[in-house]
Amino acid sequence: MKTRHLQSEASAAIKPNEPSPERCRENVDVVVVGGGAAGFFAAITAKEHHPGLRVLILEKGSEVLVKVRISGGGRCNVTHACFDAAELTTHYPRGHRELLGPFHRWQPSNTVQWFEERDVALKTEEDGRMFPVSDRSSSIVTCLTEAARRADVKVRTGLEVRRVRPLTAGGFILELRNAPPLRCRRVLWSAGGMKAGPTTDMFSRLGHHIVEPIPSLFTFKVRDPLIEGLQGLSVEEVTAQLVGTKIRCEGPLLITHWGLSGPAILRLSAWAARELHASKGSLACTIRWIAHVDDPMQALKTFQSRNNKKQVSNTSPFSLPKRLWQRMLASVNHPTGKTWCQMNRAQLETLTNILMCTRFKVIGKSRNKDEFVTCGGVHLREIDFKTMESKILPGLYFAGEALDVDAETGGFNFQAAWTTGYLAGRAMAQRF
Repeated sequence: MKTRHLQSEASAAIKPNEPSPERCRENVDVVVVGGGAAGFFAAITAKEHHPGLRVLILEKGSEVLVKVRISGGGRCNVTHACFDAAELTTHYPRGHRELLGPFHRWQPSNTVQWFEERDVALKTEEDGRMFPVSDRSSSIVTCLTEAARRADVKVRTGLEVRRVRPLTAGGFILELRNAPPLRCRRVLWSAGGMKAGPTTDMFSRLGHHIVEPIPSLFTFKVRDPLIEGLQGLSVEEVTAQLVGTKIRCEGPLLITHWGLSGPAILRLSAWAARELHASKGSLACTIRWIAHVDDPMQALKTFQSRNNKKQVSNTSPFSLPKRLWQRMLASVNHPTGKTWCQMNRAQLETLTNILMCTRFKVIGKSRNKDEFVTCGGVHLREIDFKTMESKILPGLYFAGEALDVDAETGGFNFQAAWTTGYLAGRAMAQRF
């Protein structure tokens, strides 16, 4: 695990050539940097707990809540129907220990209630993912923007924070790109996943250790005769494992024109993000196509004895797509049209090996279009998870992907944003 740490300037006074409090164009109580899920939730929470606060959201882009709008294929996977805090933490490769306490304070049931109280009902799908009943992310975006408007949260777009400057007497000056500096008493940084560069350097200079930001939740680029031309096929439940590690994940698998995707692969990429990033040689993963069949060889023999006159290519003892099953049969040199009684023991053994452990060489990684999550960020030991305040620099808070917290696909990353945003917003309100 790599961290970045530069000489601290957390206690440095404002120098003569740098913005002074008197030169700042305005003063506000709380500035939330980043107009995403965590930032909006924190700003709304702060105002609802302390209506007299002056709260401002700064978003460097031209629009707010962009990720909320495009996530889940435009449906927005708001959270997951997992209502036990301890179980919920098992879906977070990084941050599971630290999030236990926060999830006891704000978890999916609270999120569901919050949106329902604002006339946005959520529904639960078979896999536990929760979406707005409308199946439109615009329902969530509208709910958040309206809640912010009613709470009198100010929102400004097109303003990028270049530097956070602590004042010796308390509070901060924010240096903005193409705008006068801004003075505030509290800062929440919720500007999404960090990228190595000016932002990580800035927080390092403020005294924080930054865990190297790298991608998480991506698909595997694979070229293999077994799956070539089978794009669009899905398998209900597989076990995917990264070769050379004990990291394995279960779930549905999707064959795409570039390789392998689906929840099983995305989960594996999240749990093995560091290993995948650090690997300098060739990568490989294995797929067990029948995750919950204990003895595939015996299952094949039993099926063979009961269906010996049926064509193997048209009948399978497992819930696999027909074209994939036929491709597997071709791999064991079993001609089309032959019956089960014509399959010999060697072919059964080879077929069993394919079903239990097909090895694929991974030639690249591709960011999933709906899930773009960063592994890395502010080191968790430097955050008070009761308030989301920095232990290094009082008055500075973090929420969402700015932290070294990330999760599997399925609404868990949004839940971390709602939880950390809520705790930060409430804590900042209570400090005034």
